[in-house]
Amino acid sequence: MNFLYPSFLFGLAAISIPIAIHLFNFRRTRKVYFTNVAFLKNVNTSTSSFRRLKHILILISRIAFITFLVLAFAQPFIPAGQNPEQSALQNKGLTSIYLDNSLSMQNESGKSRNLDVAVDQIEQVLNILPNRPSYQLLTNDFESRDQFVASSDKLKDRLTEINLSNTSRSLDAVYRRQRSLLEKYSSTPQNQLFWFSDFQKSTSGELEKIPLDTLNQYFIVPLQAEERANVFVDSLWLTTPFVKEMESNVLNVRFVNSSAERVDNLPVKLFIDEKQVASSTISLEADTDGIMEFTFTVQDKGFKKGRVSFEDYPVTFDNDYYFVINAAPVINIVHLYQEPRTQYVSSVFGNETVFNVKSFNINNADLAQVKTSDLVVIENLASIDATVRGQLTDFVQAGGSLLIFPGNQPDVNSYGQLLSSLGVRGLARPSVVSSSVNVSPVSYSAADDSPVNTLAPPDMRNPFFESIFENTTQKGMINMPFANPVLEWRNTGTALLQFRNNQPFLSEFGSQQGKTYLVAAPLDTKYSNFPKHALFVPVLYKIAALSKSQERLSYTFQEPTIAVDVNASGSEQVYKLKKENFEVIPSQRKSGNQLVFELPQPGQTTSSEAPESGYYELTLDNKSERILAFNYDKKESDMKTYSPQELQKIFGNKKNVQVYNSVKDGDFAEDFKAKNVGQNLWKYCLLAALFFLLTEIALIRLF
Repeated sequence: MNFLYPSFLFGLAAISIPIAIHLFNFRRTRKVYFTNVAFLKNVNTSTSSFRRLKHILILISRIAFITFLVLAFAQPFIPAGQNPEQSALQNKGLTSIYLDNSLSMQNESGKSRNLDVAVDQIEQVLNILPNRPSYQLLTNDFESRDQFVASSDKLKDRLTEINLSNTSRSLDAVYRRQRSLLEKYSSTPQNQLFWFSDFQKSTSGELEKIPLDTLNQYFIVPLQAEERANVFVDSLWLTTPFVKEMESNVLNVRFVNSSAERVDNLPVKLFIDEKQVASSTISLEADTDGIMEFTFTVQDKGFKKGRVSFEDYPVTFDNDYYFVINAAPVINIVHLYQEPRTQYVSSVFGNETVFNVKSFNINNADLAQVKTSDLVVIENLASIDATVRGQLTDFVQAGGSLLIFPGNQPDVNSYGQLLSSLGVRGLARPSVVSSSVNVSPVSYSAADDSPVNTLAPPDMRNPFFESIFENTTQKGMINMPFANPVLEWRNTGTALLQFRNNQPFLSEFGSQQGKTYLVAAPLDTKYSNFPKHALFVPVLYKIAALSKSQERLSYTFQEPTIAVDVNASGSEQVYKLKKENFEVIPSQRKSGNQLVFELPQPGQTTSSEAPESGYYELTLDNKSERILAFNYDKKESDMKTYSPQELQKIFGNKKNVQVYNSVKDGDFAEDFKAKNVGQNLWKYCLLAALFFLLTEIALIRLF
């Protein structure tokens, strides 16, 4: 037997008090006068024996009362196992409890959520352990108020306030957080750490690499759902990223079935501005994914709130996937030309309100407009001076698109200095240039033997030509244009259009930072009939559409930084992110026309609740600048978890780690008590003290 508070045993010295009372009070005598002496002698004999027995019993009762009362304060217990020092009651360090409150804890064990089961089990453990200020509770939110130690009663009150959080943490991050707090507040290296989690494989991290301290005791409590079942949206994208009003488009949605069973005919609905525009069903095999296509049409310009919705139980936090479509955004185009100027560029882009075209003669151009544009079109420049080269290079490297129609007699050196920095190699004049030949269109068939300056049919497998031609099966009968090139280059980029001899006519260079489109012939009918060909308008439209920064349809709360295009100039404006009662000013900076901001971590917002998935307005001076859609991290939707057997295999070789199999119906609390606490005897001591107190009272009153 051991004592939790052995210092209270000094209280046994109080036994001397009833003994002293017995020696000096019970032995006092008094005289009693009776008329019959013989009768008095018989009475004295019987009364003295009885009184002596009574006094001894009272003394024993008082000594037993004090003894068991002192033992109750010292809290004796029979330790579990052979080593009493390993008992949880003997632990002199701190007890750190991690409660996983991520969204996956919404899954159910029986009729209760895993989160509710974990809260109940933690309360039972706190009832077993001593109520002293040596406990610390940690959740995924890493809130500042959870960085201090408290008593078990305060932790019980804290447990009533915990809700699901959209933040997930790896077990390594949790352990590092616990260890830092223990090093700060614990006076001994021996502490107890509890982990209550469903141990998702997608978020837990590499458990084998967690450096567990051998001096601490670890209690791993997996909360396993009865059935692993969930369907969620992995990603979605548009077939045509540039959405125009009154034109049909296709939304592609990839679904993932993380269930152990097949899902049949799951109804899925598509909403645009809260109006259902399409619906269908999807069937998925166990642990597979599939793609569903929705055709839709937007009626006007602006931001459109989209939502993919379905019913999937019991995990419901990911049944709605939100996204935002920016329909027909304005594309800013700067047109730099040199006389003689043609009207082809102005005619193509001037007929659509979606284009904002500004044309400048290169001799008096406002080059500051280049920075704020999406596409720059160069037409008929004989040479490109150093100032223009610097502006165009910075523009492309910042993500802009550049389309070049060379002049009739281009200066290869000045062009080469610009294009070499943009990925174009081997720029030169063709060996033979027909600069004064009028080119007439000729009907072309794929089976014909065409002249060398005839363009070959485009490769319809190239994503650039997607949605340009309605009927790609007749590509062999396309009437292709002719051209006499004034420039040629190595075929290092992507040849969108090329001659029959595989020499490029229109090539695309660049990928992530920006794109450059180079045409081999001038924008002049003396050199090519391309400006009057049916391909000219759709090709320029597609280049303009691709030049617009492809805005993402949705974001997640876990992204470190988010970059969006904004219209306001200057760097002093403060943007806010709002959704109903939720409002936050994120850490932000301006970079050109882009706003780069960071979402605050949990506990850093003025709102009392964590942000929920849905639509958020990015506002400036209480005016909405754009709408953003946020969804929960898809890692939380993958319900694959570590089983208790897998956890035992990972931590099985560590003697200071205990992995529990079940937490249902109080199994964990009872198992923990049997293995680590043992039999606590203080309640029995208290009952014994009360019994002997009542015995003393009965002896005095009744006898």
